Amino acid sequence: MKRTKFAIIAWLVVGFASVAGAGAQTLLTADQFFARLADKYSTVSDYQADVQITAGHQPMTGSLIFKSPTLLRIDFSQPADQVIVFDGKTLLVYLPQYRAVLRQDAGDQGVSLGSATLASKEGLSLLRRNYTIGWEHSPNQEPLDPGSNEQVYRLMLSRKSVSEGYKNIRLSVSADTMLIRRLEGWTVSNDKIGFDFQNIRLNQGINEDKFGYDAPASANVYNNFLFQ
Repeated sequence: MKRTKFAIIAWLVVGFASVAGAGAQTLLTADQFFARLADKYSTVSDYQADVQITAGHQPMTGSLIFKSPTLLRIDFSQPADQVIVFDGKTLLVYLPQYRAVLRQDAGDQGVSLGSATLASKEGLSLLRRNYTIGWEHSPNQEPLDPGSNEQVYRLMLSRKSVSEGYKNIRLSVSADTMLIRRLEGWTVSNDKIGFDFQNIRLNQGINEDKFGYDAPASANVYNNFLFQ
């Protein structure tokens, strides 16, 4: 069902979107470059950004806010009025076209949300431990897309163990801002999900109240949707 597909994407968003504000400086090795991302990210208490998510043929765009260590919210303009909220314990996905709220507790049936903690130096260190990190082609700048004037440094992460949900993760770091501009991941079934971050604003003093969400009373609630 479409709502289930969107909900699974939401679950992936929790893990990926949390690294959007990481910064770095160019270093000689990919390992050192990645380590600098973790060092920079340890100084980020919150951020907001415009985000575009690509999964299959359905583009999604919205406004994202994040507060360390695990608070996340995305209000979508496309599809209109859809919302993803994660408070570190519970994921809520509101799908207005179905009048449905999908709810998943992080601890239910052994669900691990370790990926949500990527928004920290420790979380990025976990990725470093579980993935082999290298330059995709070289440590030189390259266009974000063919023909683009926007230059990035590009890292490719390959999993060390089959227990990791993503086989490969590609990070594109802006040469101008030294912020992660794009993240792309390939699942075990070879599905690709991508995240483009623009207009990133770091350490805005975002209040925790911004992450509260009350769904319309008329919406039906579906619990533990990942196991249904």
